Formats: sequence, structure tokens, C-alpha cells
Amino acid sequence: QVRLVESGGGLVQAGGSLRLSCAASGLTFANYAMGWFRQAPGKDREFVAAIPWSGGYTKYADSVEGRFTISRVNAKNTVYLQMNSLKAEDTAVYYCAADRQNRNLPSVRSYAYDYWGQGTQVTVSS
Repeated sequence: QVRLVESGGGLVQAGGSLRLSCAASGLTFANYAMGWFRQAPGKDREFVAAIPWSGGYTKYADSVEGRFTISRVNAKNTVYLQMNSLKAEDTAVYYCAADRQNRNLPSVRSYAYDYWGQGTQVTVSS
């Protein structure tokens, strides 16, 4: 059974930082690109960041470019999202997701991803 478990969310003041983690089990982690998405109340789920199986490059939404950093450690079956200079508009539930088909070139489309975590809440107070 595949499981993706996010952790590290919480309440932080604007300008602060958080580091999200997503631990994967039940799959061969190195066969998957990994992505982070988020969903704010009343809004659609949106792409945040993605990284291929190799970790050789990263892709970001314009809204987080320069503030967020995605990384992965295949030996630990874990992907991370370091979030700095947080803003109130970053408030959302953050989800990690795994994509096998696009393992070399991760997609920004949520429908491309095979497995999803349960999400972790990030709240940024202004």
C-alpha cells in the first residue's frame, strides 16, 4: 500500500519560515517525480513545486519562485519543501504527490500524479 505522509505544517507569522516533509512508503521512491500542491479555502488545488526522480532540477509556480525550495533524499524516501518569506496568501493545505509517468519531467498538472498525501495545514498570520 502506497502512503505519502506530510508533516511540518503549522501557524507562522508573515515573513517566517516552515519546512514541510513528505515521507513515502510502499513504492520505489526513485521511480517517481514528486510534487507539492496546495489548496486554499474556496479555491482550486494549485501547483507549487516539483522535482524529478534524480533531483537534477526543480520547477516552481511563479508565486513561490525565489521563496520556496523543493528537495529530495531518495535514500530516505522523503521530499521536502522549504518555505521562506511566507505571506498570508500562502495559507492553504499543502499536499505532496508522486508521478511515475513523468519521473524525468514532472508535470504541473494535478491529474498527472498517481498518489497523494492527506495534506498538512499551513497558516500564515499577517
